[in-house]
Amino acid sequence: MLRHKLFRLKNKKLILAAAIIYFIITIILLTIPGSDLPKNDWLDKIWFDKWVHIGLFAIWVWLWCLYANSTASASSLKKIFIYITITGICYGVIMEFVQRYWIPHRSFDTGDIIADAVGCLLAFFYCSGRYIKK
Repeated sequence: MLRHKLFRLKNKKLILAAAIIYFIITIILLTIPGSDLPKNDWLDKIWFDKWVHIGLFAIWVWLWCLYANSTASASSLKKIFIYITITGICYGVIMEFVQRYWIPHRSFDTGDIIADAVGCLLAFFYCSGRYIKK
């Protein structure tokens, strides 16, 4: 029993560390100056930037929901997942303003905000279906 509790404690810390590290990575990726980003016409044709935003924010919400699942009571998970999802969407909006006003050669793009929100919502629905017991 004690070994099981220690294993769960290590997992919680590992998941939290992964979520924090990933958060830092997303900040770095979202604040790269536009002149340092690859420019290829075929990437624009497949909306590569939007797919990246969907993936970045889906993983962000999934990691924080995974951490919440390891720490919160089952009865409060849905509410916590909703808060995490809203926080993720707000984070995406804030980063667009950061890009507009403080990052060289980057701009505010409502398409990126929509992609961020789609990623957050995909992760929310995945986590709700996977971790919340009905």
